Amino acid sequence: MSDESVVDEVMSDAETPGDDRAATMEEQADAAALTEFNSGVDEPGLPAGSATPDLEAVMNIPVTVSMEIGRTQISIRNLLQLNQGSVVELDRLAGEPLDVLVNGTLIAHGEVVVVNEKFGIRLTDVISAQERVKKLR
Repeated sequence: MSDESVVDEVMSDAETPGDDRAATMEEQADAAALTEFNSGVDEPGLPAGSATPDLEAVMNIPVTVSMEIGRTQISIRNLLQLNQGSVVELDRLAGEPLDVLVNGTLIAHGEVVVVNEKFGIRLTDVISAQERVKKLR
């Protein structure tokens, strides 16, 4: 319902006599406020028709971004036998993309690059916003 139609309905209901007029005007004001609240631009990953959240409040919250090459499970006996030069076999093949995790949640895959003598990661596949929101629930 557009703001104009809400205003038109409020104006036509203003002519309603008695107590019904006050109740109708209150309902229309509530509907207008709800329409204004929900009229925000939809953000990716949010359900259609939901209001745009005020993201400024969370923009400075720090998160931990980590890259995972692979995993393995070994016994404590084998763990205690590790020393310099030991090789630990991982569950990934050479050349497979790395996982990019934010606070432990997978958000992307990527490949290792070197930038100014530091390691970096080039994102090759980013998990959709809808999938990331589903994983948070």
